[in-house]
Amino acid sequence: MKPFSLARPRDFAGAGKLAKDRRFRLPVIKAGGMDVVDHLKEGLIEPDLLIDVLRIDDQPEIREADGAFHIHANATLANIAASRSIARRAPVVAQCCASAATPQVRNVATAAGNLLQRPRCWYYRNSQFDCLKKGGHRCFAFDGENAYHAIFGDGPCHIVHPSNLAIGLSVCNASVRLTGSDRDAVSLADLFHMPDRGLLSEHNLKTGEVVTEIHFEPRSTSAFYAIKHKQSFDWPLVAAAAALELDGDRIESATVTAGAVAPVPWALPHVGEALVGVSLDDDTALRRACATSTRDARPMSDNEYKVRLLPVAIRRAILKAAGREVMS
Repeated sequence: MKPFSLARPRDFAGAGKLAKDRRFRLPVIKAGGMDVVDHLKEGLIEPDLLIDVLRIDDQPEIREADGAFHIHANATLANIAASRSIARRAPVVAQCCASAATPQVRNVATAAGNLLQRPRCWYYRNSQFDCLKKGGHRCFAFDGENAYHAIFGDGPCHIVHPSNLAIGLSVCNASVRLTGSDRDAVSLADLFHMPDRGLLSEHNLKTGEVVTEIHFEPRSTSAFYAIKHKQSFDWPLVAAAAALELDGDRIESATVTAGAVAPVPWALPHVGEALVGVSLDDDTALRRACATSTRDARPMSDNEYKVRLLPVAIRRAILKAAGREVMS
């Protein structure tokens, strides 16, 4: 590992200026540093400047104002999961944070870091493979081991988005506040992009832009559900977030997003449309609506099982959001 300089700016604006400083070839911003340390150990990055923003605490971690939640970029996943206010008024966000990684990781990992972490694809993470994400000319997953890769999207890279928090926030009309450029905020939907719009990154942040805060609206009838090999700690095979408006037991409106199935949090508006008017007591109609989630899926050689699991995760997220017991 090559030596690098360490900077600890007083505020996010200072971090943004350092990230644009042309004296440095590869400045890297870290907070909790979970993913940055992995990249350093795996030899995937060789920064000449590490910008530590973890000590920037210029406002409360979690606050409510103007009918919305505001989470500081450095709020830990553990603190978000433990927030009684979020658990009551936006349970999907608390649940997706509680489901991420292990307690040790959740105590360190930050909200902004979770949103902006890099893909977990084993070809990307292995320095011996010069894949598309690293400037190569091939996605090795397409003809290789792709059991945990995407079933949506046309490539050319077939990663799945690694952020639990992004899935939960996506059903809460979320946005991120920024510093370091002429724009103050960007919606969560516009924060990420598909691989055909840029292979070397997964987000639309400009050089020097730094996430300072995350805003989202309360959705009290909402839930997150992930299916994993090991429920205690593992990356989801598939995940789902759902936010509902109910009239008694009947669904008046639904917002549904799938995770671990596409290079971005995968919005499923047609599932929301299919759920309108469905009674929670009509399990046949509920399963039929959830089954529409896979109509555009294009599984690869080893991940067709995701086509079967995704409707299950969505149905369970819907029942969980409605306060129903999830049995099967």
